[in-house]
Amino acid sequence: MTSYAVFLRGVNVGGINLKMADLRQALAELPLAGVKTLLASGNVVCSSEAPAGEVKALVEAKLRERFGYDAWVIVLTAQRLAELVADCPYPADTPDVHAYITLASDPDALEELFDAAAAAGAEQHRLGPEASAWTVAKGSTLESPVNKLSAKQRYKSTTTTRNLRTLHKVLAALT
Repeated sequence: MTSYAVFLRGVNVGGINLKMADLRQALAELPLAGVKTLLASGNVVCSSEAPAGEVKALVEAKLRERFGYDAWVIVLTAQRLAELVADCPYPADTPDVHAYITLASDPDALEELFDAAAAAGAEQHRLGPEASAWTVAKGSTLESPVNKLSAKQRYKSTTTTRNLRTLHKVLAALT
């Protein structure tokens, strides 16, 4: 049985509102064990015998069927998430700066996003083919190059971003 972190894209923002209890109930109908939701922003931990790609397809199909929206998720093993968080060169908490990790299901899309954000002056670091870390001054997240670019339609089906503090909470829930 493999432990997974599942990150939903765009939940409880932009008109897609899901109650975490409803989400948990829907995902419990899948061949997933120990389904738990964290916070109200679409973070799920679970275990499954299925490989990550199959978990992704199952979760997306269930969300589309149950909640009627064009659902996209990123699925990482607990081990891979731990590696990405450990490789992040930025601290999770400082008084003036927020650290984020953008996760992607399409390495080419992430590379394109990374290059565009770099050209716009973003402070960022590649963590692997499926993730990049970036920072922004506190209070400036919505105006940041990475945030503005990742909101474009081109990236909605393949990327999602989480605060580094949130990812530490997800990791804690996986152990």
